[in-house]
Amino acid sequence: MLLVGMIDFTKLDYLNVGNDRQRRAYALLNKHRLFEKLKFYSPILAGTIPIEIDVEGSDLDIIFEVDFRFEEDFLDDLMFSKFIPNDAEVKVEYPVINGEKCITINFMLEDFHIEIFGQNKPTIEQNAYRHMIAEHKILQEKGEDFKQKIIELKKKGIKTEPAFGILLGLENPYEDLLKM
Repeated sequence: MLLVGMIDFTKLDYLNVGNDRQRRAYALLNKHRLFEKLKFYSPILAGTIPIEIDVEGSDLDIIFEVDFRFEEDFLDDLMFSKFIPNDAEVKVEYPVINGEKCITINFMLEDFHIEIFGQNKPTIEQNAYRHMIAEHKILQEKGEDFKQKIIELKKKGIKTEPAFGILLGLENPYEDLLKM
């Protein structure tokens, strides 16, 4: 659900009018036509870059809806999309998160580290997307000083959700952010 005044994070257009790193991400994703080639899997760019709290080394987190009955089709489509360079060092893992099988694929593409995350649920229902939406809303409400404090915590190595938890006094930021 798109809130009034919120960015539509399900499309990439907002990146092209964003900061330098967002514009570079937009150019990279368009150059390789990933979202176009893999639209069947409802890709969404999630994480810190869309909401401008990324730090040096932040990756492009791209989430997908993957039906694990057809997991091989997803992997084939991803490889045939030519998004992953032939010479890329690719790391594929199958973590179980909250009792659900997932797939993560990590690799470098040009000057960006890419993390592909697939789960058997609509991308807008995945926690990565829901956290990003909650965090964006909080950033809009709390302002630039709050945003800079989040970035400073991230520069110290604190992950995004725990950084929000510290500043907001949340006991369990991963769960509490989903309630906001």
